[in-house]
Amino acid sequence: MADKVLVYSRFPKSMIARFAERFELLDTRGQPAQEVFSADELGSVRALLTAGGSPLDTDAMDLFPKLGAIVCYGTGYDGVDLEAAAARNIAVGHSPGANAASVADIAMTLMLATTRRLMVADQYVRSGDWATSKPSPMMRPQAGMPGRRIGVYGMGEIGRKIAARCAAFESEVGYFSRSKYDLPYQYFPTLEALADWCSVLMIAVRAGAATQHVVNADILGRLGADGYVVNISRGSVIDQKALLAALIDKTIAGAGLDVFEKEPHTPDALTALSNVVFSPHIGGHTLESQVAMQNCVLANLTAFFEGKPLPYAVKSA
Repeated sequence: MADKVLVYSRFPKSMIARFAERFELLDTRGQPAQEVFSADELGSVRALLTAGGSPLDTDAMDLFPKLGAIVCYGTGYDGVDLEAAAARNIAVGHSPGANAASVADIAMTLMLATTRRLMVADQYVRSGDWATSKPSPMMRPQAGMPGRRIGVYGMGEIGRKIAARCAAFESEVGYFSRSKYDLPYQYFPTLEALADWCSVLMIAVRAGAATQHVVNADILGRLGADGYVVNISRGSVIDQKALLAALIDKTIAGAGLDVFEKEPHTPDALTALSNVVFSPHIGGHTLESQVAMQNCVLANLTAFFEGKPLPYAVKSA
């Protein structure tokens, strides 16, 4: 009999098809587990697959008295109450670095599209304004990448790949992280100092209580009228109301966003702005990164059911 795994979050079938070949999946399709399966079925669940951002707290864990492993599909695990899991001796795993290159690529895409006003330029061509030589103040020359100061907030796997890509574009790179590393980039002791220095702030920090709304009105103000912010981490890191105000009153020049506070809902006032470029949380959605993340999930689940430690366990509590 195949080992049973409860699919706690909503995933496209194509993403979890490989797991169904190895395990018996109890798929909630994103609905509350207790509304989809009986108490007896939930009582036998030993392993759970979830999206890292899906809330999984004490009350949710209590639905699964035999739960021994929570495996997150992806790098993030901010939705999981790690203290509650530890108190119940539940191992928590994820896919560290599996999608780092993919997310770094979308960060660069958003930065270039925003700083070079690609969406505005696209519309300028589509509308026929370019063909008729219609003047547009939005089409005036913008600063390029050589010599531009890029600040990377968070120097994990994703942050390092972003920094390397920016350096290849002949930009100056600085960073702020909880730790200082032996890297060829300028280190700043505070986020405030980094924001004062850079003209583009790339947010690649892990989400959590310590980073909730840490990019606030003050940080945005420090970027200045020629500054940009790009977020590919979690929407919770930016104070979205402060960001909206900064974009409207031109406190900053623009933003590139792959993540939002309440996905998939984005305020109409934000989407109406021409100085913002959006993508629907697709940073890790490449074929290569999906396979890599699936490999981590399979390795974690297989190890758990064999009574072994998770090879990709969450290390921080």
